[in-house]
This record gives sequence, structure tokens and C-alpha cells, in this order.
Amino acid sequence: MNKEIRFAHQVKKQLSDLEPIPETTLSSSLDQNAMTLSQIFASCTDLVMRNFFIFDSKPCLAVYLDVLVDRKLLEHGLLSPLMDLDIKESESNEQVIDRMKYRLPSIVLPEIVNKLNEAVQRIVKGEVVIFIESMKQAMSFNINDELKRPLEEPSTEAVVRGPRIGFIEKLNVNMSLIRHSIHSPYLKMEKVVIGATTHTELAILYIEGIAPQSVIQEAKQRLNQIEMDSILSSGYIEELIRDHPKSPFPVIQASQRPDAVSAALIQGKVAILVDGTPFALILPVTFWFAFQTVEDYYINFLFASMLRMLRFLFAFLALALPSLFVAVTTFHSEMIPTALTLSLASAREIIPFPALLETFMMEVTFEALREAGVRLPRPVGQTISIVGALVIGQAAVQAGIISAPLIIVVSLTGIASFLIPQTEMSQAISLLRFPLLICAGTFGLYGVSVGLIAILIHLTNLRSFGVSYLSPVSPFQLSGLSDVFVRAPWQQMKKRQKNMKQELE
Repeated sequence: MNKEIRFAHQVKKQLSDLEPIPETTLSSSLDQNAMTLSQIFASCTDLVMRNFFIFDSKPCLAVYLDVLVDRKLLEHGLLSPLMDLDIKESESNEQVIDRMKYRLPSIVLPEIVNKLNEAVQRIVKGEVVIFIESMKQAMSFNINDELKRPLEEPSTEAVVRGPRIGFIEKLNVNMSLIRHSIHSPYLKMEKVVIGATTHTELAILYIEGIAPQSVIQEAKQRLNQIEMDSILSSGYIEELIRDHPKSPFPVIQASQRPDAVSAALIQGKVAILVDGTPFALILPVTFWFAFQTVEDYYINFLFASMLRMLRFLFAFLALALPSLFVAVTTFHSEMIPTALTLSLASAREIIPFPALLETFMMEVTFEALREAGVRLPRPVGQTISIVGALVIGQAAVQAGIISAPLIIVVSLTGIASFLIPQTEMSQAISLLRFPLLICAGTFGLYGVSVGLIAILIHLTNLRSFGVSYLSPVSPFQLSGLSDVFVRAPWQQMKKRQKNMKQELE
């Protein structure tokens, strides 16, 4: 164990101590540039340095990573037109560049590179950098062979009604999906590069004039303050820029649906897209945002309101039902009808464990089965989570280890947690269920009340990029309640955009 810790510390130290690529000007000598790049890319067997001539008169050097470029486009769209280019000895370097731009197809138009570190970065991103003899500038061509999967339905967010397209791992594709939803020049997309080693691209999305400048500037400031060697997922960004990092409640929402992100942008929020991950980050968000879905605005407002109230009810049951069961059966049996008390007593007569320990065992077992169902392959995982719960529960009841009423309570609690649309909120409630169980098993309903009050105080103190987490309930704003506990008709939500902007400001 100590050896693994030392190894992890050593790797971290090595990543932090890597020498940065010098920001020196490129040399006018092809041999000098080739030698410098050979030293930087030492032991990179996929690096290709290809010498050729422009019309048999101008020596050039093409440098690229073979595994990242589109070879067909490289040969027929770039190198062949360049080698057939007629260059006169009297032409200046600027004239040579202009003729190259004129001759090449628009799909491979070049960009000028002046610094060594910029050339290296473009090479590792899959671009072809061409050096020309006697020129202190190079040209970069973006002809990388992008690996991307087809657009599919989001796997983590069920689509009942709406576009069945989800984000993928390519940043430009995800940005285009938002552009297809919002056709407005006021939709701004600003790219940022983070990560000393990975150089991960991020895009900050917002609608100018709707999203408050304070939120935009705060998001940019927090992103610029990130000092990490590697950013491999949006989860890194979420944890590094969020308010209250030790709180279990999500103050930033992750979504795989372009329509959900587009709706959030129209409401005045800011979105962050990260290259290499199919999840977008939405900020700021409130507590109520976790119980809303995009389908709420696609269906009738009466049915949407009923579903929303149902989610709040079952979210409370997912948090407090096991604790209430332990408190009532252990300390307050006089609060339930006599017939039910006798039924519970007879069911627990042969159980050797107290109610608290019994509930703890079943809750931990249920969480383990749910995690196993997620991690295993889908066909096997569904069988393990469903059949495993039934078999273990039935066997435990027949063996006299667990009472039948507790099986009902734990099953209802598990079903209630699945009604919460946002996974992070469901995980937070599942986590808080256990300390609430300890309060119930120690102090009864008094402990449950104290635990719920403590959670409420914590929620009141949370903020997401300057916005109160319980807004518009706390601080109270009557006009904002039309889209909190219920979804009002669109005729009554005309001022919803204005109210949302006031909350964010």
C-alpha cells in the first residue's frame, strides 16, 4: 500500500515538473526544425516527418502524427496540390503563402504558426504542420481523422418525448447540436484550454443579454484558476469550480441532452462543454431544478404538475421513510393503529436484530445490488439487480433474519429514489439516508426532526454561483413559484424569463 502511495506521488510530481515547450520562434532552417521536433517527439513512433518539394524548387517538411490524420485527404487534398504548385524563385514568402491558399481546397486552408510550442500543440491535436525552407513561419492544416460515434439517444437520461439525440465525445459536434437548437447570433461560444498535460478544450456557452454578466465572469474566473495536469472529463471541472465542494447536493447539473442545455441557456444559465465527454455542465442551478425534466414542458401542464408533485413526495420518502419506520417501531409504537402494531410485532418476533441494524443491512444490500447492476454488462446487470433483490429478500424473510414489512419499506424507498430525474440528487438523498437512520435509531422521531431541520438549514445556506439554492422559495418570490412545485400553463409563464433573470442577478 505504501509503495502504491509513493508511486502515485512520484507520478504527480513528474507531471508537475515536466518542462514546458519553449515559446521560441521557428527557425528558417528545415534541418534545425526537424532536429528540434525529433528531440521533443523522441520515442514517438507514430510521428512522420516527410520531405517534399513545391514544384521541384522549394524544399518543404510536413510533420504530423500518422494515427491522427486523414491519409486520403493528406495525399489528395494537401500534398498533391502543393507539389504541383508553380513557384518562382523571385516570389517572396508572403506570395508563396498566398498562392498556396489560392490553390488548396477550402477544407484544408492553412493557418500561420510562428512559435515552436504552438506548432507542437497543433501536431498533437492531429493537424499537419508544413515548414518551408528559409521561412520562419509554418503552416498548419486541420485534416485530422476525427473518431466519433453516431448520434444516439442519451443513455443516462430517458427520453419520453422530445429529440432523441444526445451529446457525444467531440466538442465541435456538441456545439453544433446547440447551434441547431438556438438559431441566434446572441448565442456565444468561447473556447478555453485547460490542463498542462492534456490541453483539454472547453467551451463556455451563454446567450448574450439574457445570461447575467456576473455569472459569466465568475464561471470564466473559476475556470482560469484551475491548475491541473490533466482534465479527462467534465466531472473534473464540476468538482473544481462548484460552490460548497463538501456538500452532497449538486449545485451544478450535468446533462447529456442538447434540448435540456438549450432550454437552460434560454433561461439565462451558462453551459460548459468539455471535449472528450458527452456531458454538459449547467450553472447556476437550484434545488428545484433537480426535480424538473424537459418533458415537463412538452406535455400537458396538468399531468406535468402531477408528476412534479409526485417526485417531491417520493423524494421525501426516499430520504425519510426508513428512518420513520425505525423511529416508530422502536420508540413510538403507540402512534400507529393497534392492529398494525400487532402485525408488525408478530413479523418481528423471531428477528434477532434490532430495527436499526436490520434496516441498515437491507439498505446497504440494496445499494450494493444497484451498484452491481450499473457496473455489470447491461443484460447481466438487470438480472442481478432485480432477481438478486427478490431472491435475497425472500430468502432473508424465510430465514427469519429480516422482517417482511422492512422489505416493503426498503423496496418502496428504492423505487422512490428512481423517480428523481437527476442522478446526483438521487445519490445525495441516498447518502443522507444513513445519518438520518442513526438519528432515528438513537432519538426516535426527535432525532428525525433534528436531522431534517439540519438538512433544511444546510440547503438554505447553499449557493450556486451567487444564486440561493432554494430560490425562489428562499428568499421568497411569489412570481417565481409558477414553475417550482407545479408547471403553470404557458399563458401564465410569459414573465418566467424575466423572473429567472432577476433570480440570477
